[in-house]
Amino acid sequence: MADTPSSPEPIPPQPVPEPVSEDGLLVRRHRLSTRLWHWLNAVTLYVLFTSGLGIFNAHPRLYWGEYGANFDPAWLEPGRFSGWLTLPAHYSLALSRRWHLSFALVLGFSLLAYMLWSLLNRHIARDLAFRRGELKPRHVWREIRGHARLRFPTGAAARRYNVLQKASYIGVIFMLLPLMILTGLTMSPGMNAVLPWLTDLFGGRQSARSIHFILAWTLVAFFVVHIVMVIVAGPFNEIRSMITGWYRLPGAKTGAKRGGERP
Repeated sequence: MADTPSSPEPIPPQPVPEPVSEDGLLVRRHRLSTRLWHWLNAVTLYVLFTSGLGIFNAHPRLYWGEYGANFDPAWLEPGRFSGWLTLPAHYSLALSRRWHLSFALVLGFSLLAYMLWSLLNRHIARDLAFRRGELKPRHVWREIRGHARLRFPTGAAARRYNVLQKASYIGVIFMLLPLMILTGLTMSPGMNAVLPWLTDLFGGRQSARSIHFILAWTLVAFFVVHIVMVIVAGPFNEIRSMITGWYRLPGAKTGAKRGGERP
């Protein structure tokens, strides 16, 4: 009698692999162009702000319209700024102007180069463009509440800019800095022949000076908030990412390894 083949033994069920968390992973967060422009911009804006206050000390009053002098009513009289805030530390209108005009050229050309390069390498479309649903009031309000409670994204979510970061960076790069440059050009008498429409655009040279002053302090406010967020989120990790490009995703502290570039 032929042997009956034995029935195969049942294969034990294989465990379902758990999803791999990206917490603690080292990823490429900032490209070289972004890091270079960030630090160049930090130095440039510091020199422009301190030298601008040195220029402002020559006539520490602000007006609206085309004209403004000692006997005209000013809308703001903050007084002269202390030497520790100005460049140079002592009052010298000529030196302050030299510093200011020299670094204004650096700001203008570096901003233009960064904008063009960010378009070419798709940094703007990939990282700064708003995605579907991000501008919904419910989503924006959730981000505001999370930041107010110092709750920051972890894991894969930390690889992307949130809606508040996108709005801030877009506002600074494409609105605030260009307006600073345009109002600065408006205050220059030599630009009247080249761009005579600028004074009409801003309502007069003195109005441009007032707007320039307000924008400068708006940049200072942005800088203060930026530094506070860096400190709260982890200064070592944040500064390392802006120097080397590598960023450790917040979360687990063990088992980290290098991963792919930021999407």
